[in-house]
Amino acid sequence: MRILLSNDDGYFAPGLACLANALESVAEITVVAPERDRSGSSNSLTLDRPLSLQQAHNGFYFVNGTPTDCVHLAVTGMLDVLPDMVISGINHGANMGDDTVYSGTVAAATEGFLLGVPSLAVSLTDVSNGHYTTAARVVVDLVNRFKKDKLKIPILLNINVPDIEYEQLQGMRVTRLGRRHKAEPVVRAISPRGNTVYWVGPAGPAQDAGKGTDFHAVQFNNVSITPLQIDLTRFDQMEFVSQWLGN
Repeated sequence: MRILLSNDDGYFAPGLACLANALESVAEITVVAPERDRSGSSNSLTLDRPLSLQQAHNGFYFVNGTPTDCVHLAVTGMLDVLPDMVISGINHGANMGDDTVYSGTVAAATEGFLLGVPSLAVSLTDVSNGHYTTAARVVVDLVNRFKKDKLKIPILLNINVPDIEYEQLQGMRVTRLGRRHKAEPVVRAISPRGNTVYWVGPAGPAQDAGKGTDFHAVQFNNVSITPLQIDLTRFDQMEFVSQWLGN
């Protein structure tokens, strides 16, 4: 089995190294990740300049672009054979609810999915204890399941793993995305040169975190697995907008 690994934290991130190490025994691994932290880059492609592909001392490849660039470059130009799976992570922090819209981790997996490859986005929900090995073991479990029972259609899964020991996990739950309250305001500061600068504020707290959501699952020490789709069409408003336009 051939797996393409990527992330948005950069090729030097501990979560990526942990995941690659865990998967080496079950698959042939190729790592193509950004040269620096590209968290929050979403599904952006670099179109205004060429990309470079370089190899680090540990064998990982890195690209001077976004997570989407990395997967696109690898699948459409670097690899001779289409990978059996694209896995993005292990992200340094949760990607739940509205986070998925901005997440570079999810974006890398989304690009794999758009290119016809089953794809996983994997995040450790809290990194205070640094249980990357727990998330890595969850991914190995899923890869082994995939090897035994291959998915017949491309699928995009957003996976969030609690930051606890593997043995403390209460199971896996198929969930829907929750919702957050709106983000906190930007933080204004003065630079050393006297200019006003702004830092994007933190994400808002969970608003919809009821039973069945990703927030609820991880709160009770379950692995949250949310199938994602790309079609953003708001079908229930099509007739309303058509009437508003007088069609």
